[in-house]
Amino acid sequence: MCCIFCGTLLPEEARFCANCGRQQPQLPQQRVLEPQLQESLPSLVAWLWHTRIPETWTLALETYWQFVKPENLELEREMDRLDPATVQKLDAHGWYDFLLNKYFRWKYTGANRLATTTNAFKKYEGSDTAMAELWAIKERLLEFNKEDIAEGLKIAREIKGLGSAGASGLLAIIFPRHFGTVDQFMVKALQEVVTLEEVSLIRGMIPEDLKPRDGSVLIDILRSKARDNNRIFGTDFWTPRRIDMVLWTVGHGEDNPRIKPLLRRMNFPPQ
Repeated sequence: MCCIFCGTLLPEEARFCANCGRQQPQLPQQRVLEPQLQESLPSLVAWLWHTRIPETWTLALETYWQFVKPENLELEREMDRLDPATVQKLDAHGWYDFLLNKYFRWKYTGANRLATTTNAFKKYEGSDTAMAELWAIKERLLEFNKEDIAEGLKIAREIKGLGSAGASGLLAIIFPRHFGTVDQFMVKALQEVVTLEEVSLIRGMIPEDLKPRDGSVLIDILRSKARDNNRIFGTDFWTPRRIDMVLWTVGHGEDNPRIKPLLRRMNFPPQ
């Protein structure tokens, strides 16, 4: 098993993480699925979305860390526990360095995509005016009304190299209780949740080319699901960011080798 907070590999019986020290939920090895959902919600994503079994969500969140490459694990942990106060203290050059050497590396793990986005971002170099503009974006990101999804995405998209997905990711790591990352995997996952009121909008989206309006719709869904999980499970643990981590994980598909252990531990599909 992996720590659901930092991804450290732990013995199956571990109660606390040896790396971050946080207590781990004790998860039964077998799952009993709600009978009324077994036939009507045959896919993993659809069933997970409606289940009232909290351990299934925790297992999916734990599985997220199985997809993180070993060379990216420390950076992933750092972004997962990022404190907005740290961003607040950054000066113009510190903010530039954080975005270039931390955020872009975290968000764009593919070499080609990283090169493309950072080439656009590096246009800030060598211009005091441009660097001042970049720093001003940071100040606006910290000051805007966090309930205003569209405004947050609009501000973040002003950063060179960031589209809707990249903008949402930046908001998600700075404000995980308000925002989640939207990308192709979570869209493909949500397209299977036919009970969503927004399903027609979601199925009309192009997962690899999300528009600003798409981002607003998706983040609103993440917020709603985080509230629902906390209400149903009696916790304050679930955030839009953690919901997006789960959707990103299961959005890779049930045939993915890294998903297979999750399916076995959930006893899915139902027998």
